[in-house]
Amino acid sequence: METTTAPANTGRQAGKQGRAQRTILLVATPGTISESLLRALESEYPWIVVESVATVEAACAEFSHPVALILVDAALLEQVEASAAELMRRHPAASGAVMMPDYPDMLFELPRILDHRLVRAVLPMNVKLDVWLCVIELLLLGGEYFPAALVHSYAKKFGAVSGAAAPAGTTAIRLSDLTAREVQILELVSRGLQNKMIAAELSLSEHTVKIHLHNIISKLGTHNRTEAAARFRDHQASRATAVSFGGRPYDGHGQ
Repeated sequence: METTTAPANTGRQAGKQGRAQRTILLVATPGTISESLLRALESEYPWIVVESVATVEAACAEFSHPVALILVDAALLEQVEASAAELMRRHPAASGAVMMPDYPDMLFELPRILDHRLVRAVLPMNVKLDVWLCVIELLLLGGEYFPAALVHSYAKKFGAVSGAAAPAGTTAIRLSDLTAREVQILELVSRGLQNKMIAAELSLSEHTVKIHLHNIISKLGTHNRTEAAARFRDHQASRATAVSFGGRPYDGHGQ
């Protein structure tokens, strides 16, 4: 099969700082991402080249640098899924995310995104610039991101349809919902470490730690890191109590 190479002038050439250049590929109609966001992206990551294409077919071309991240217009999500195998063959190192302008519009897309072969994250387009760049960094590292507001809205909608409700007074956390890295970070937070110290301890950037904490707080349904840490300590204490009293929590009445 003959391959086509995207014209060089479609990319926004980034400066070299001793790091191998990579491509962020936008599969979207022109103007989906503003010029100011693109400038901020290139300023934050000078080793990134941004390429824009308007069709999924054009996204299957070869580019000057390996594609590290594919950002997809929500309107093209179905077409991208249909061509996922070819896109993954062309860009084997790339992760994918759908650009989400507004949460309500994406509410019923969440199950489809979770089952998508290429797109495994959501990039919110209505957040502050520093948060937006943090999410981009997480995606470039191969992470996944789903905004808390989207997840909570979907859970609320699903609960309303199914009639399901959590038992009153339930406060137990499920560490199985967290990734190994998130559990590791939560444990350090529970010991009182701040983001800078956690980043140094785990050889991560503070941006990445911040995104992990955002995900932790979202998954546990807490309001902030302090509450999440308190829940974690309570969980650990209850486990220790269960072990001390024959593998089950002590009820105060003995054997």
